[in-house]
Amino acid sequence: MAGATLTISSRNYSSWSLRAWLFCQMAGLDVEVESVSIDDPNNRAELLLLSPTVLTPRLDHDGASVWDTMAIAEYLEENFPKAELLPAERIKRAHCRSVVGEMHAGFYNLRSALPMNLRARYPGYRVFTGARSDIRRVLTIWNECFEAYRGRFLFGDRPTLADAMYAPVCTRFVTYDVALEGKAAEYRDRIMDWPPMQQWFEESKAEPIEIEELDIEF
Repeated sequence: MAGATLTISSRNYSSWSLRAWLFCQMAGLDVEVESVSIDDPNNRAELLLLSPTVLTPRLDHDGASVWDTMAIAEYLEENFPKAELLPAERIKRAHCRSVVGEMHAGFYNLRSALPMNLRARYPGYRVFTGARSDIRRVLTIWNECFEAYRGRFLFGDRPTLADAMYAPVCTRFVTYDVALEGKAAEYRDRIMDWPPMQQWFEESKAEPIEIEELDIEF
């Protein structure tokens, strides 16, 4: 379905833009992507984790304008039910909603200490204590899902909103050389190899945006 526009900030740096784009891909919604100028002060503040912005990500579709990544997820789940963005079974669906909501509302230390930067690699990066507790919580969530549903993704053998929400975390684990083992490492690699992620990575290479504060040498 054409006629939809997704406004983003940066493919390389914006985890929220990536999540919203993945939601659209999973819903089967064909979107034209527009980027807000990096010179826009609201956009820059969002990328530097200083403040949220209503500019990005924003989905315009069929007369509706929806901003905030969680609102975009709910809009697509409601309007594209056949895409099964959430599990069909009630208890599993409730679990998925909780996992998605926790990522949307929390993990501030992880976000601030390990900002998304797809082009960067920092071997042997030392993660500070506050972020380590967030990483442990992410791995606890993943392992509970692996144990409960035994699928290739968090809630079975097809991706849900939860996988899109945690996809930027996988990129952070690669960028900052966070050591993972077993099923967590396999899941990270599966998300990184997921075709929509590969498409996003390829398109991010052409992005000229560079933010000095997010490209410092550690």
